[in-house]
Amino acid sequence: MNAPANWCGLLAATGVLVLKALGLLGTLGLGVAALGYGAGLAAGALWWGWPSTKEDAWEALKFEDEGDAREAMGRALSGVRRLTEHNPGNRIPAPLAQRIQRLCERLEGLLDQWERSRGQLSLQETFHARHIAISYLPQALNTYLSIPPQFATTKLLANGKTAQTTFEGVLAELETKVEQLGDDLASQDAQAFLRHSEFLTQKFGPKDIA
Repeated sequence: MNAPANWCGLLAATGVLVLKALGLLGTLGLGVAALGYGAGLAAGALWWGWPSTKEDAWEALKFEDEGDAREAMGRALSGVRRLTEHNPGNRIPAPLAQRIQRLCERLEGLLDQWERSRGQLSLQETFHARHIAISYLPQALNTYLSIPPQFATTKLLANGKTAQTTFEGVLAELETKVEQLGDDLASQDAQAFLRHSEFLTQKFGPKDIA
C-alpha cells in the first residue's frame, strides 16, 4: 500500500533494524522491528489517516472474453451497473449515469433478441456485440473514472472537448452501434416472417377457378 501511514510504519521498522544492525539495541530480538512498524503506522495514521485496504472500485472492471457469450457479457454488464450505482467519489453525474444504465439495458435487450432471433450476425458484428459489453464500455468507464472530476468537466483535451463530453460521445457511438445490431436482427426476422407469410398465402390462399 502506498498510504502515508504505511510508509511511516515501514520507515520506523527500518530504523529499528538499522539500530539492531549497529548493535545499539543490545540483546533485543528482531520482533522489536514489528513493534516499530506498529508504532510508526499508528503515528502516521493519527497524522494522515489509516491506509485503506479497499481496492479502487473502477479497477474491478476487467473482464475476460471467455466461454459462453451470454454469461461473459452478463458479468460485464452487471459490473458496469454496480459501479455506476456505487458512483465512487460522485464522479458520474446523474444524467451520465442514467445513460450508462440505459445502454446496459439495451445491451441486455440485444442479448435477449439475439437468442430469440432466427437471423444471424456476421462475425464482425458478433465481435462488436461481445466487445461492447465486455471491453469497450467497461474500459471507457475505467478510463473516465481515472480522471479527476474537476479536470474531467473543465479542461479541454486535444479534441477540443472535455473528458466528460468526450465520454458522452463514446456512449452515443456505442448506443448507435447497439441499435444498429438490433435493427439488423429485426430486419432478418422480418424478412423470414414475410417469406413464411408468402409461402402460406401461396399454399392456402384463394385459388382462381378455371
